Amino acid sequence: MSKGTIKKVAGPLVIAEGMRDANMFDVVRVSNQRLIGEIIEIHGDKASIQVYEETSGLGPGEPVESTGVPMSVDLGPGLISSIFDGIQRPLDDIMKLSGTSLKRGVEVPSIKRDVKWHFTPTAKIGDEVTSGDIIGTVQETEIVLHKIMVPNGISGKLTSITEGDYTVTETVATVKAADGSEHPLSLMQKWPVRVGRPYKQKLSPDMPLVTGQRVIDTLFPIAKGGVAAVPGPFGSGKTVVQHQLAKWAEADIVVYIGCGERGNEMTDVLNEFPELKDPKTGHSLMERTVLIANTSDMPVAAREASIYTGITIAEYFRDMGYSVALMADSTSRWAEALREMSGRLEEMPGEEGYPAYLGSRLAQFYERAGRVITTGKEGREGALSVIGAVSPPGGDISEPVSQATLRIVKVFWSLDSSLAYKRHFPAVNWLTSYSLYVDTMEKWFNEHVEGDWMDLRSKLMRLLQDESELEEIVKLVGMDALSAPDRLKLEAARSIREDFLHQDAFHETDTYTPLQKQHLMMQLVLDFYNASVKALSKGISVDALVKLPVREQIGRFKYIPEDRMKSEYDNILHTLSSEIDELAQQKEDF
Repeated sequence: MSKGTIKKVAGPLVIAEGMRDANMFDVVRVSNQRLIGEIIEIHGDKASIQVYEETSGLGPGEPVESTGVPMSVDLGPGLISSIFDGIQRPLDDIMKLSGTSLKRGVEVPSIKRDVKWHFTPTAKIGDEVTSGDIIGTVQETEIVLHKIMVPNGISGKLTSITEGDYTVTETVATVKAADGSEHPLSLMQKWPVRVGRPYKQKLSPDMPLVTGQRVIDTLFPIAKGGVAAVPGPFGSGKTVVQHQLAKWAEADIVVYIGCGERGNEMTDVLNEFPELKDPKTGHSLMERTVLIANTSDMPVAAREASIYTGITIAEYFRDMGYSVALMADSTSRWAEALREMSGRLEEMPGEEGYPAYLGSRLAQFYERAGRVITTGKEGREGALSVIGAVSPPGGDISEPVSQATLRIVKVFWSLDSSLAYKRHFPAVNWLTSYSLYVDTMEKWFNEHVEGDWMDLRSKLMRLLQDESELEEIVKLVGMDALSAPDRLKLEAARSIREDFLHQDAFHETDTYTPLQKQHLMMQLVLDFYNASVKALSKGISVDALVKLPVREQIGRFKYIPEDRMKSEYDNILHTLSSEIDELAQQKEDF
């Protein structure tokens, strides 16, 4: 164990000498207050340490002690429904010890050591086991069955395994390796946060992560195991989009990282999540959620660690065979922490003062997502999807964090403040957003929903793009200059925007739209447009078509419950047909 002394303190950066035996990324205890830190640079016997707690009052000559192990998280029963800070300290336990203000040097185990969990073995004595194999289960919450896995690097024959109630540190089984050594297994294992957990094989991203949000599922879908960025200026609805995804996305486990966000936003999350009902089970959403809260007033260095802590916990649940959705809100604040530490290390700054390695650090984070076959004999399939919010200053996505993120992610949901000011939510701009997963998922949509899904999607996008071009002409010469077919295109595009893309997160039916209903909604808008184009060719005026009473029924279709959607769809089609026939009859009579 390496011991040294403080030479210099610069905010969260402490430089210690006499640390020649320490290693990069070792966890250290700084001063007699035992503040927790991590070595991020070594020159000779001098180590640069980022301290995850307030360093005011520290001075040269105080002791620094290396623990000899990298920053790691505890993985085991007790993670779900917990609230941690950026380095996995449980905030509720710290509050009981030190009150509402976070005090320095508090040492609290990440997972409660005194709680007993009922362990049910699924393996038996004499079984050959290897890393990743499930040896038993613990019912952690009513929703989540926690699967106890053999830690990485251990394989051999089970010599003991017993059902019963255990704390996370007590031995539940023993494995005898080929060399004769015995390894006791407990309900908990540790993992270094900066190292991705291993897997056998990464699968192609050809299945969607269904979210029930129409603009996402239909126009810009994200794959299971995919990565998405949600950049947007203040007030454009990034947090609401992430809350909707946390609640409705087809994920078994949600990991929500509040990285450098305002304290009141995290308070909203902490208040709302326990009250939100999980639509699949009817229980509280917190029963399948892990929260990591590292608000903007907490030490800046812990913000840098928080996204690694979060993604390591998410990988652990992925290895059990679950589909996990990770929300990082926001990676811009994380990049600001990188910039601050880089400045204190006196590194050569890159663009806008961010370190030159900003892009590679972002890639290391996002590349840990994926749909994989896990380690272990049975090879379970698990998925980790990552949705990162980006908060560019002034909404300018040409800044370095947004641009570095866009080079890595395959889905870009561009939030537009002008849409938000018009009360159009989700405020995803359909002209600047994109999803590069669309082609790989075409087969899935056509097989599992309807064979013409991608065809309808293309027609919707075409009408929205035509509307953008026609709007320019209208601004220059007015609506009267447009031909009747072009005016009809504008009306169809307005229907797509208002009836299909606009979605009310607080309406009990409209908040979530299943894929079959999304398909019928697309079909309705295009049915109206196609029928109107035919009617125009028969000499019916565009004004009469625009004023058809059936359009209100089309607009209100999104509020129709799922069990009535098919009959209502048939009813609207019948009404549309009869109203256009009536217009044609009036034309002939006239």
